[in-house]
Amino acid sequence: MTFGAYIQVPFCQTKCTYCNFHTGVVSQDRYWPYAEAVCREIAGQSASTEILDTVYFGGGTPSLLDPSALAKVVEALRRSFDTNFSEVTLEADPETITAAKSAAWINAGFNRISLGSQSFDDQELRAAGRMHRRADIFQAALFLRGTGFRNISMDLIAGLPHQTQQTWRASLDQLLNIRPEHVSIYMLEVDEGSRLGRESLAGGVRYSAASIPPDDDIADFYETASVQLRAAGYGHYEISNWASPGMESKHNLKYWRREPYIGFGAGAHSFNGAQRWANNHDPAQYVACIEQGISPREQIESVTADQALDEEFFLGLRQLNGIDLARIGREYGGDLSGRVATLQSRIASLCQQGLLEAEGEQVRFAPGKLSISNEVLVELLA
Repeated sequence: MTFGAYIQVPFCQTKCTYCNFHTGVVSQDRYWPYAEAVCREIAGQSASTEILDTVYFGGGTPSLLDPSALAKVVEALRRSFDTNFSEVTLEADPETITAAKSAAWINAGFNRISLGSQSFDDQELRAAGRMHRRADIFQAALFLRGTGFRNISMDLIAGLPHQTQQTWRASLDQLLNIRPEHVSIYMLEVDEGSRLGRESLAGGVRYSAASIPPDDDIADFYETASVQLRAAGYGHYEISNWASPGMESKHNLKYWRREPYIGFGAGAHSFNGAQRWANNHDPAQYVACIEQGISPREQIESVTADQALDEEFFLGLRQLNGIDLARIGREYGGDLSGRVATLQSRIASLCQQGLLEAEGEQVRFAPGKLSISNEVLVELLA
């Protein structure tokens, strides 16, 4: 049995207008104490009989930390757990990458980089509050390839202010010129959690909110990407993710398959199959807890059978292979047989509407319906 580790680094150089994460801009003097606290949290973790095989450093911008601090955290994991690393990922912003850093990351044990490109259009990047520009992405890719990284993931956001079909296609073309092993396409979320979202919902114009493309255009961007990536040889394996053969994200698959993972750092989440919990999301409070020997964990909850069943559908249908109704029936058909039957009835209705499709006991989203997956899932699990 294996599990994954997630390391949260909640620091950024600037706050992107669309960001709704618990991240912030702080003095660099706080980076080392934070890394030390993460190492102490790892060291205090009770031993596991399972093997730690994937690690993901996310944020925030983990690449802001000194490579020696990142290496120290990786080493803390090796000391505290039985490890057999198949994938160790670092999220990195293009402007933070140098040849020296990239080489140090390789030496520390990282073998996968998730490059936060977002767009190749400088006007879109400026409006989003990003620090990098198009040229920085190409330079970063050269540094990473030159120092030995052979597993690079890049992401684009569909729906950024000022985005058009022309600029979107140009970003896709330039991404494919770099030819990363993995691609993530995210559709812009407009909600109260970000400055851009609040401004847009209020009908304002700050942060170029009035230049957000219409929803139909954003859905078209997504479908355009799907077609272009498929033609380029990428396999579409999860709603937002495409990969060259065999290069799917091993760590992220754990989330979608409800496999165990443990999070370290401020705001990091964990799941052991029966419980979910999260750490205090405030970095200063998190460090204070660790220094005082107090557990930073909060929001601890046991996962009920009903919740687990919902997760099976919500997370399972995110994967292009879909879900196996026969397996779900076997695992949840006892006390939840009535609920399983209700969900099966709703699935039949959604199939009749052309939103889902069934092949034997396997159910998945119908072709062309992934861009409205959230709406379909809400109807299924209501």
